[in-house]
Amino acid sequence: MPEKTSKAGKTVAVIGAGIVGVSTAIWLQRDGHDVILIDKAGPGEGTSHGNGGVLASCSIVPVTVPGLLAKAPRMLFDPNQPLFLKWSYLPKLVPWLIRYLGNANVDAVHRRAAALHQIIGDSLADHQALSAGTGAEKWIVPSDYLFLYNDRAHYESDAFGWSVRKANGFEWDLLEGEAFRAYDPAYGPALDCAVRLKDHGRIADPGRYVKDLAAHAEANGARILIGEASDIVRENGSVIGVRVGGETVACDAAVLATGVWSGPLAKKLGIDVPLESERGYHLELWEPNIMPRSPVMVASGKFVATPMEGRLRLAGIVEFGGLDAPPSRAPYALLKKNIEAAIPGIAWKETREWMGHRPSVADSIPVIGAVPGVEGAFLGFGHDHVGLTGGPKTGRLLAQLVSGLSPNMDLAPYSPTRFQ
Repeated sequence: MPEKTSKAGKTVAVIGAGIVGVSTAIWLQRDGHDVILIDKAGPGEGTSHGNGGVLASCSIVPVTVPGLLAKAPRMLFDPNQPLFLKWSYLPKLVPWLIRYLGNANVDAVHRRAAALHQIIGDSLADHQALSAGTGAEKWIVPSDYLFLYNDRAHYESDAFGWSVRKANGFEWDLLEGEAFRAYDPAYGPALDCAVRLKDHGRIADPGRYVKDLAAHAEANGARILIGEASDIVRENGSVIGVRVGGETVACDAAVLATGVWSGPLAKKLGIDVPLESERGYHLELWEPNIMPRSPVMVASGKFVATPMEGRLRLAGIVEFGGLDAPPSRAPYALLKKNIEAAIPGIAWKETREWMGHRPSVADSIPVIGAVPGVEGAFLGFGHDHVGLTGGPKTGRLLAQLVSGLSPNMDLAPYSPTRFQ
C-alpha cells in the first residue's frame, strides 16, 4: 500500500465511476484524501458492467497486428467474422481509423505490449489488493485462462501473438486431444487444441463487483454524485471544482476517468486524444446446462466465454458505429451461433443482451497522467479491451500522482500529451 501523502489530504473529484474511477477513489482514500465520485448513471453501470469479466493479464497484443489492413475489408463483408461497421459512421471514423491502422506493425505491437504489461501483467494480485476488506473480494475467482483453437496448425497460425507474450514473460501449457478433453469436456470435437495460461482470474459479476467497491468507498466517506460533469473549473491554472449540472462542486484536484466519454472534457483541458468507441456486445446464457471450467477465448470467433454467477457470458465483437446508434442484431446472432458450435448441446433458460462502448485510443495504449499546465488535473482512460483488467493498477497510479508521489514505473508511454 502506498505511503501516506506528506501533505494534508485533498478533496478529489473523480469523474467516472467505472472500475478505473472507483479504483482511484479507494486508493485515494487509503492515501488520506476525501473523494467525490461523479457519474452520470452511477457506479458500475457502463462498460464496467458489461465487459467479458476476465482478468486477462496476457491480453497485451492489440487488435492492430501486422496484416490487419489486408484482412479488414474481407472481415467486414463476412457475416461470420467478429468485425462490424455502421457504414453511415465511416466518414466520421476515417481520421481516427487511419491513425489506428497506422499502428498495425511489429514495432507498434511490441511498444503497446510492453506498455500494457506494466498495467495488466499482475491483474489478479492488483484486484485482490484493491478489494481486500471491501466486501467485493467475494466476486474475484482465481482461474486459468484458455485460448481455444481448432487444431495445432490453427494455434501455430497465431505464432506472432504468442511470440509477443513470450517476450513479455508469459508461459503456457498446450493441451491437445484427450488432454484437453480431460481438462474440460464441455467443448465439441471441432476444438482440439488449447493454450492454458495460469494465474489469471475472472469476476463472477463485474457490475456488482464495481458497485460493491463503490459502496465501500461511500461507507468510508466518499460522496457519490449522480450527474454529468460538463467542465473542470480552474482558477490561476489550478483546479478548483467540477461543473455538474448547474453547480460547481468544489475540489482541490480532479481525475477524469469516463472511458470513451472522456474526450470532450480532456479537450477542454488542452489535451486532444484520438479516441473512438469500439462497440462491444455481450450475450448472457442464464442457467446453462453446460458450464465451462474456466474463461476461454475461442480464437476462431474472437469471443470470450466466461462462467459467471448463474450464467455464462459471451463477449467480444468489434463494431465501429459511434456512441449514438442503437445496437445491431447481427453481433448477438453471431455470438449465439459461435457458442453453439463450440459447445454442441448447450441449452439455457434465458438470454440477456447488452451493448457498450470500449474506449479505444489510436495507439491502443491508455492515457494515464497529469495534465501539463493545469495543477490538480489528471487523466485515466482508454483501456480498450482491458479496462477491467487494468483498472486497479491505473487507479493506484493516479492516486499516487494526486498524492505527489512518484510511481515506481515510467509513465511516459501513457503520456496525455503524446498526440499533441
